[in-house]
Formats: sequence, C-alpha cells, structure tokens
Amino acid sequence: MVLKAAVLGLAVILAALAGWTDWRSRRIPNWLTVPGLLVGIAVNAVAGGWGGIKTSLLGAGLGLLLLLPFVFVRSLGAGDWKLAGALGAFVGPGILVDVLMGSVFVAGIMALGLVIYKRRVKQTLRNMGRLLASLFTFHMPGSEVSLDNPQSLKIPYGVALALTTLLYGVWNWKMGGPR
Repeated sequence: MVLKAAVLGLAVILAALAGWTDWRSRRIPNWLTVPGLLVGIAVNAVAGGWGGIKTSLLGAGLGLLLLLPFVFVRSLGAGDWKLAGALGAFVGPGILVDVLMGSVFVAGIMALGLVIYKRRVKQTLRNMGRLLASLFTFHMPGSEVSLDNPQSLKIPYGVALALTTLLYGVWNWKMGGPR
C-alpha cells in the first residue's frame, strides 16, 4: 500500500507542476509530459511488475485516446492531451477515468465563472453548439471555436487536471490509500 500511495503521490507532483506551468504560461511543455509518461511506466513496473506495466500502458493509452478528438477539433491543447496520457501512466485506467470526469467538472466551473465574468454567455452557447455539431458531423468547426482564435476565452485545462488529481490524492490519503 505504501508504494501505491507513493505512485499516486508522484502523479500529484506531476499534475501540480503541469498545472502551475499551464497557469503561468498557458502551456504544458514536453520536458514535463514525456518524462512523466516514462516515469509513470517505470514506477508501476517497480510497484507491480508486468501487471504494473500493463496497467500503466492502458492508463496512458486511455487518456490519449479519450482526449484525442478534442485535440483534432482544436478545443484542447496538445500539452493537456499529453498530460492526460502521463497521468494515466501513473494511475492506470480506472483512476484516470475518475480524474478525467472530475476535471471536466472542475473545468466547467472555471469556464462558467470566466464566461459570466466576461459577460459572454450568448456567444459561448452559440460556440458550444458549433463545437458539438462538428464532433457529430466529423467536420472541423469554424475558426470562432478554435484555440487559435485570439478572442476566444481559454480555460487552462492542465489546471483543472491538476486540481482534480490533487483532490483525488488528498481524498484517497484521508480514506487510507488508493484503490
């Protein structure tokens, strides 16, 4: 149990570093995510042997697969995508699903606060409709919903992932360790 808690602790450290860099520069650099992925695989190999490697690779693959469509439609940055893969390498697919679901909720609260603060509720609802339509029709959305649009409001998703990973780590520490 101690080593599993240490693996989760390392995931929290990775998430905190990524969240901090995303907050400060709105980027999550490769020098953080790529070694994070490799360290996640390595510590799971030490903790669980071949089973740990399998869990780590499944977690990384799931994180990358689930968020890839959002990278393709330019509604999520590649650094955020790679961070999800690296976190998956640490925590495995089961915990990663919990963290991703929680991070969507946290990012939604962050976005709602920003949209209300900037008074852009109507425009945001229109853009959300366009983005959903593009996902279902397999067409790229217009430039108004792209991360490349300088007028679009942007939420640092790495911060949401970091907060959720931290909350998950604290919750499990209080409850006696990760499952």
